[in-house]
Amino acid sequence: MPTDAVLRELLVRQLDHWLPTALHRARRATLAYAGGDAAGAEAALRVVAEFADRLRGRRLTVLVLADGDPELPARLGAVEVALPADVAVHVVTGPPDRLPVALKAAGAAGAPLFTVVDGADPDPGLLAAVASGRPAELLLVTAPHRSLRPALTAAGFPLVTEVELVPEGGPARLLGYATGSDRGLEAVKEALWAVDGYAGVRYRDPADPAGRLLDISLDPEPGPLRRELLAELDRGGSRTVTELRRFAMTSTVYRAADASRAVTSLLAAGAVTRDPEHGRLGGDVVIAAVPGAEPAA
Repeated sequence: MPTDAVLRELLVRQLDHWLPTALHRARRATLAYAGGDAAGAEAALRVVAEFADRLRGRRLTVLVLADGDPELPARLGAVEVALPADVAVHVVTGPPDRLPVALKAAGAAGAPLFTVVDGADPDPGLLAAVASGRPAELLLVTAPHRSLRPALTAAGFPLVTEVELVPEGGPARLLGYATGSDRGLEAVKEALWAVDGYAGVRYRDPADPAGRLLDISLDPEPGPLRRELLAELDRGGSRTVTELRRFAMTSTVYRAADASRAVTSLLAAGAVTRDPEHGRLGGDVVIAAVPGAEPAA
């Protein structure tokens, strides 16, 4: 499925960010992968193998929960032979809802924990177990029947983003990412727009009322973000550029840098004003919506 390829690349990119940070800050860490396909678990383990030289003196536990995938043992076994003794790989048979028990058995609480859960509803017990990491990061993939943000926030994750992956002619999937790290959030946003633009897969920002589909690109279509920024200004009044950048990062699928470009185009279109009127568009510049103005297309 095309969305599987996008998710695998996103996972690899995020692990490239998470793993060295986790190994630097703690002597033990856990990577948990539940419910995804064998190719995703294999890709995650290959990232671990690339950091073998940094694992000396550290203990990394890799948990893989698989519901009877016959390909999994062979695919993981081929990668395990290249792993150092500091990495313990445990394959547990069962669906993602067995993850809380597996995490407890692995002693994952209280140390860095990166969890991938594919195909499970945001059950409070599962999310509480995942949030027990210190720090904890979660990639959660579900059907797009409702927003993941309320459940992830209630579980104790202060930073959440979500995006729909919409393939051509297939079912959409909702990806949620939750963390307590600004850098982790920034990394996943950069990764979202840096993955290869696989044919037939586009993004949809759940925060965009118009639901416009977006091509995966390093320079994403700014129209939905302009509308979302104007809506935020209408809701709460004027905001500084820093506040609008933060809003884009935490409440939309876009990056902070995209917000700066969107504000510039809104100013050019006369949809917003700035104070002071001239000079560099720094973080302390105050932006206000012009009543009745429409964002540039």
